[in-house]
Amino acid sequence: MKLKGLLILVALALSAGLALAADAVPGGPKKGMIGAKKKANSIAELVAMYDSSSCIECHQEAHEQWERSVHSRSIYGTGRTAATFRTAIVNGLLEWPFSGVQDPKDVKVEHLMGCAKCHLPQLADATDAVAKEIIASIYSWQNALRNDDTATFEKEQAKLKGLNINCLVCHNRNAITHKWTDGYPQAGVVYGSMDGEHPSDKFPKMAKSPIMSESILCGQCHGLGPNLELDNPTQCATAYGSYLWSYRAEGGQESCQECHMRKSGLGHDMQSYRSEAMNKAALDFEAKAMGVYWRDRTEVKPYVSLEVAMTNRAGHVIPDG
Repeated sequence: MKLKGLLILVALALSAGLALAADAVPGGPKKGMIGAKKKANSIAELVAMYDSSSCIECHQEAHEQWERSVHSRSIYGTGRTAATFRTAIVNGLLEWPFSGVQDPKDVKVEHLMGCAKCHLPQLADATDAVAKEIIASIYSWQNALRNDDTATFEKEQAKLKGLNINCLVCHNRNAITHKWTDGYPQAGVVYGSMDGEHPSDKFPKMAKSPIMSESILCGQCHGLGPNLELDNPTQCATAYGSYLWSYRAEGGQESCQECHMRKSGLGHDMQSYRSEAMNKAALDFEAKAMGVYWRDRTEVKPYVSLEVAMTNRAGHVIPDG
């Protein structure tokens, strides 16, 4: 074989390898999407890639609502979420014989997608170096907590809280589900309820998302379960599944957005169990109490008979996730 032909074959093989690597993680970026030109190689790069701070000037109220929500700290959560990532490694990946993880330093993006698919879907737009940095940060944060190392604890906490479900995840990356029908979400476009120009240098266009007011937007994360497209399927959130097969199937008409944003008055806060308004709307309690005297052989003892009925008025199972 001539040298020129050999070089062509090598180039084709490398191209094929790169293509396979790009598609190794389900949901990775396609042409025109944020993250398509170059994958993030650090947490800082991933945060910058999905920086939505330019939205604040015109959408201050929505931003303040979002800041109060767990979406604004989806990897860290209350601290419990970050701790669960470590548990998934210790009691999962390190114990599974074919995971390829024998040490936390072996963790790659694909290993985290069982959790990150919902808690940080844009991780699919990053290299394995970011997955390793996230795990190192979680370990460092927990160790600092145990050792009363306040400076390290606060540094790692801030880094983890910078990874979140922000404006660009819902209004760009996850704004289209049927991509072969409606196209892939494009960088520089904000998806919402209308088409037109958008007064932003970074996002000069608005486009209508076919799912922005539909429950399937939320169902991408608050989902059907299990995630069978992953090499090691997991099941966590199932709210959207029960919403479809119990609530909608029985004639229910309201969307996730209707209950969690509009009726609750929470807007982009979208809390559930931490919201008194949502708790009152979702659950109904009825209690009946009656005092009785019970004869136990020769003794008469006072007792209370208590009957409690709890009704789930939400459009899905409670609890979820």
